[in-house]
Amino acid sequence: FVFLPLQRPVPPTWARINPRGGPYAMAQRKDPSSVANVDVYVPKHFHVDIEIDFETKSVRGTEKLIVKKNAKQEASEVILDCHAVDVKQITSDGVPLEFHVRSFTEYGSALHVRLSDSLRGREEITLEIAFTAGSGHAFDWLKKEQTAGKKLPYLYTQGQSVLNRSFFPCFDSPAVKCTWSAAVKIASEFNVVMSASDWTPPVKLSDGRLQYGFDMKIPVPVYLVALAAGDIASARIGPRSHVWTEPCLLEKARSEFDGVTEEYIKTGERLFGPYVWRRYDLLVMPPSFPYGGMENPCLTFVTPTLLVGDRSLTDVVMHEISHSWFGNLVTNASWSEFYLNEGFTMYAQRRICTELLGKAYTCLEAATGRALLNQDLGHLDPNLTRLRVILTPDVDPDDTYCETPYEKGFCFVSYLRSLVSSDEEFDAFLAAYVEKFQYRSVLSEDLFGFFFERFPHLKGVESKEGFEFDRWLNVPGSPPYYPDLSAGESLTKPAEALAAYWLGRIPEAEKPDVGALEKWPTYQVYSGERHPLIRIN
Repeated sequence: FVFLPLQRPVPPTWARINPRGGPYAMAQRKDPSSVANVDVYVPKHFHVDIEIDFETKSVRGTEKLIVKKNAKQEASEVILDCHAVDVKQITSDGVPLEFHVRSFTEYGSALHVRLSDSLRGREEITLEIAFTAGSGHAFDWLKKEQTAGKKLPYLYTQGQSVLNRSFFPCFDSPAVKCTWSAAVKIASEFNVVMSASDWTPPVKLSDGRLQYGFDMKIPVPVYLVALAAGDIASARIGPRSHVWTEPCLLEKARSEFDGVTEEYIKTGERLFGPYVWRRYDLLVMPPSFPYGGMENPCLTFVTPTLLVGDRSLTDVVMHEISHSWFGNLVTNASWSEFYLNEGFTMYAQRRICTELLGKAYTCLEAATGRALLNQDLGHLDPNLTRLRVILTPDVDPDDTYCETPYEKGFCFVSYLRSLVSSDEEFDAFLAAYVEKFQYRSVLSEDLFGFFFERFPHLKGVESKEGFEFDRWLNVPGSPPYYPDLSAGESLTKPAEALAAYWLGRIPEAEKPDVGALEKWPTYQVYSGERHPLIRIN
């Protein structure tokens, strides 16, 4: 996930729920941001069969949800997260079930589904839920005037962090993953895309509408389910990649990204292991898209502001591709430890960047992130400057977004790297970490346990004075360690000198010779999707 410049958005109260066990899987308390009873039932697969109506700005249809028992004791109900969804009926084996909705928080409700006596002992239960949605925060309905081409209205959904509970009833917690599929009906002038590994060509229905099919064969948390519909076309940009966007932007997008994604993916595979998602497509969004990028698997959503003509902002794509290993494949089990997604992704992005563009450019880009972190640290609530944010049910995880999990998280991963002998040794650790925890959700304790399993001779560094792991996680404020960015000085110093000259701090006679500005890398001029490298106080 990458923010735009103007956007601002614990000790854990629960532990990972993982029936396969592990050294840190014993405590099983609830995700404070979810009401779903994952201690009893977890999702196995869900299929949504929906139709999109732009006239009424609604999505109507059914969800077939298969749940499996996660505990030995019987339970009288399945509890799902739900918000701004009108549930019409719930059945199992064709038999109607009682259900009711209870208040939970401002950003969610609890859908209680009462199980009949015949269902309570089953290892698996299939629920069929008829619903109507479209008014919740997961949906962004755009008028045609808000698009680039201005020909058709546009719809896209955003699931992170806890928004997909307003798309359909679900287990809306990053702690649990499952496969999913979808059938989407829509008027024939629209195209539909989703964040799935397998797509079925549209079929024309008897009423003239089209039906699109999608199948995600890799288990994911529900926040990574995303959909877009509008005037959308595609072009191939690599052996496993297409770019999708409005036709008026297609050639510009193809030129910007052609060959880029495959180079980034191959470098990531060499460093961190196989890319398991089969396809990697980009969806260049309409101009009103408020984010830099969102790592929906198989279909990254990106801002059209990346289309600058010289590929100088494609590091945003490098970041989202890095989520293919860190975040999408190995996922933070709690939004309180978002750094397990974003801190590792920042490190992976910068490793790929170093391999392809060199250390100097990487340090220049990292310097912009450090400047933004330092700015955040000056005004944020101290709780938000922890790597382990304290979350309670009344705190919407979306309200905790800031640079801390990205840049302080990057500093922590860089500190772990500093404890081993080389980049290559740490790359091997990260590849092994991904292999061990892929398709699963983790807590910090899982990371630490595996780190010391891999490097037993380092046992004890977690208590090193000033750098204690507990301090990293739970103490607000600046990182105890910053990686060395001096390799970027060949790029940062000319920018700093020119800024000082413009501000009158350097006399005319000593005007710095910085060469042609049009030849500067983007981050010498401004920090891409973030903030200026030089700040005037």
